[in-house]
Amino acid sequence: MKDKSPIGLETIEVAPLHEVVYQRLTHALMSGQIKPGQKLTSRKIAHELGTSDMPVRAALMKLQSLKALDQLPNGSLTLPVMTRQRFADLMSTRLVCEVAAARAAADAFKKAELKAIQNASSALTQAAKNKDIDDYLLRNYEFKFMIYRACHSESLIFLIETLWLQVGPFLRQFGSSYAGNLEAILDIDYHEEIVEALGRGDGDAAAEALRKDIADGMAFLLEHGEFQ
Repeated sequence: MKDKSPIGLETIEVAPLHEVVYQRLTHALMSGQIKPGQKLTSRKIAHELGTSDMPVRAALMKLQSLKALDQLPNGSLTLPVMTRQRFADLMSTRLVCEVAAARAAADAFKKAELKAIQNASSALTQAAKNKDIDDYLLRNYEFKFMIYRACHSESLIFLIETLWLQVGPFLRQFGSSYAGNLEAILDIDYHEEIVEALGRGDGDAAAEALRKDIADGMAFLLEHGEFQ
């Protein structure tokens, strides 16, 4: 008789296609890869991703419910109009959620996570020196979310992701505001101070450095950004 007892293998989990599409789109939105005003249609996105139309529609509907996209009369979707008041509200809420996550991360992160955060910080600095706004926005997103995920609070991460879905694309205005001198953005970027504080396990210092990072960026764009 053959032995049918389990041998300790874990089941293979495959994410539904619509969830994979949703993750691709949220990553593009939060890292500023989709430009404000850019129209999105399920057909074009499905063609680019090599999928059918249905999982893309499901992902777009979910993003619309989170106020990351607005529907136009012709059925296509676009990023919501960014007003000065809406931007200030989103950034002020970021100050509450992200500062709390940074403080918690100082007590919860693992050594491997700190090393990854340090590497991401170096890549962020280099992107600014290279004057590459696309790479800078991507590295900025990766750096900050490594910190937030290190706090291991699912509720905080969900709230922060929802905020970034709305504000991430507008951060592209840093590129036009600095008119080719993107390296100057490092004057209002405190990621190195955040890393140093996390390395010391100083949650208050990490939270304060992140607060200044968000607040200074908010002040700069409120002064120099183009709002509708």
